[in-house]
Amino acid sequence: MLPFSRVAIIGLGLIGSSIARAVRQHMPTVHLTAHDADPAVRARVIELGIVDDVADTPGAAVVDADLVMLCVPVGAIGSAAEAIAADLPADAIVSDVGGAKLSVSEAMRKALPNAVIVPGHPVAGTEHSGPDAGFATLFHGRWCILTPEEGTSEAAVERVKAFWEKLGSHVEIMTARHHDLVLAVTSHVPHLIAYSIVGTASDLEDVTQGEVIKYSAGGFRDFTRIAASDPTMWRDVFLNNREAVLEILQRLTEDVTALQRAIRWGDGDTLFNLFTRTRAIRRSIIEQGQDDARPDFGRTHE
Repeated sequence: MLPFSRVAIIGLGLIGSSIARAVRQHMPTVHLTAHDADPAVRARVIELGIVDDVADTPGAAVVDADLVMLCVPVGAIGSAAEAIAADLPADAIVSDVGGAKLSVSEAMRKALPNAVIVPGHPVAGTEHSGPDAGFATLFHGRWCILTPEEGTSEAAVERVKAFWEKLGSHVEIMTARHHDLVLAVTSHVPHLIAYSIVGTASDLEDVTQGEVIKYSAGGFRDFTRIAASDPTMWRDVFLNNREAVLEILQRLTEDVTALQRAIRWGDGDTLFNLFTRTRAIRRSIIEQGQDDARPDFGRTHE
């Protein structure tokens, strides 16, 4: 039995278009409607044929939906929720894919005070964006975190959980506050570090940009992949999860200071012990299927 029969997707970038493709693959009888604020994106999605109907307004997209997925940057989720409020069916469930949950949940609840809301975050993506970047297997074997408010209908949560499982995801349920702290550690601060180190490299007066590109070995090269992620999305993530990000950054600053001290004083034992612990974490990530164990991340060098 399908958890939903009519799904509306608001926002057709990497995640929204991947959801559309994944629904097509795993639940082909589900009727898909969609809207994007950019007319060029709407036109391209019609060409791609990944949904049944592309609406000119958010309200028209959701009028018959039993699940609405808000797939816009977290800073735009509140306004997207406001845009569908007048046309949202009373029995529809509203969810989202934002990388920050506490502020997003509050914004959706403010715009849709009487709606059934089950916020979500598929922990999956690439550095690419736009409707052509999506693919049906993006969520396979990846985690989707749901952060329902206390008192949310258990049946509604189970339906959204079943939806993501149909798309190939593992599903975890936690509070919005805990999600934001966990993702600050595992995603948000690593992205901030990548943006920072790539920016620092480009600003070095004694190192030309050509040299940075020419001699990019594995470490810096992998930072550049992360730093190529969508600027609008990540700007909004940091502004909407600032409390947790600043907490983790403070801890990171203290740890980096300790490493700086170990290097200055030749404390090899401290360095070796840290590197041993972090190596074990990498192995655990591979064992749980969250990355590729092949050398050089499975890259080919033909």
